[in-house]
Amino acid sequence: MLADSYGRVATDLRVSLTDRCNLRCSYCMPPEGLEWLPKDEVLTDDEVNRLIRIGVTMLGIEEIRFTGGEPLLRRGLTGIVAASTALRPRPQTALTTNGIGLARTAPALAEAGLDRVNVSLDTLRPDVFERLARRRRLPDVLEGMAGAATAGLTPVKVNTVLMRDVNDAEAPDLLRYCLDHGYQLRFIEQMPLDAQHGWRRDTMVTADEILDRLGAAYRLDPADDHTRGSAPAELFYVDGGPETVGVIGSVTRPFCGACDRVRLTAEGEIRNCLFAREESDLRAPLRSGATDEEIAERWRAAVASKLPGHGINDPSFLQPSRPMSAIGG
Repeated sequence: MLADSYGRVATDLRVSLTDRCNLRCSYCMPPEGLEWLPKDEVLTDDEVNRLIRIGVTMLGIEEIRFTGGEPLLRRGLTGIVAASTALRPRPQTALTTNGIGLARTAPALAEAGLDRVNVSLDTLRPDVFERLARRRRLPDVLEGMAGAATAGLTPVKVNTVLMRDVNDAEAPDLLRYCLDHGYQLRFIEQMPLDAQHGWRRDTMVTADEILDRLGAAYRLDPADDHTRGSAPAELFYVDGGPETVGVIGSVTRPFCGACDRVRLTAEGEIRNCLFAREESDLRAPLRSGATDEEIAERWRAAVASKLPGHGINDPSFLQPSRPMSAIGG
């Protein structure tokens, strides 16, 4: 198992397949983008598949989430998904994407065995989308969500980050859109993971504020009959249910005590926390002939040193040097 010294066991593996992205979201990267990893530093498809196999068959990984950057930019994505779903025991598989190109690739991903997708959608207004993402691609995102649903990659979950005085007034409209289309919406507090290090607590839209905005248009009741477990979202029934909306208060309502996630970056570094400032290299031993057990032992040691929490609310907190696009969600 991948256990840490606080009794938590990592069973959920987030695999970043690339640090590249075709959007430039303001809470993630600067307008000009970032310096991408050289191709020879990125894990090959075979290397990704081997590490996933070790995680599933030797270390107790039960769920795999493919992330980026934007994972749909990875040419070998479908093959990696197929290799993962062919493992026994079979892990649950999901993909977090901005949705651009998803309408085209959803059928092949479903055929490869992908179970579902999470799509980022922060606004329904083209002008606000362009302001946030610095690209005119809102129709492609909406088309991608619909394509995923048609292909059976359900439930389609939607991730929304509200920005003060930018899109925070849209919360009720976003929820209405998702309810009408059968999507499951999750609002996420903005986290200090931008490349510009411009995050400020006083400008972040908090979980309480999100609930206040939604409460002005809907009746929200805590979904106490849903077992949260290690899931980051607090669920609320909308107008009596059965539909729900989730709020992920990563900053103001941390859930580190139940965290079961571990992350593999595109170049083969293990991160035991999204906000970790240290990583453990698996690429070097992988390429120098290490055995599966040697790699597994290095992986176990990386998780064992996990801290009790992310520390955002501690005065000594330092933002990770890597932005979200280079870590993978």
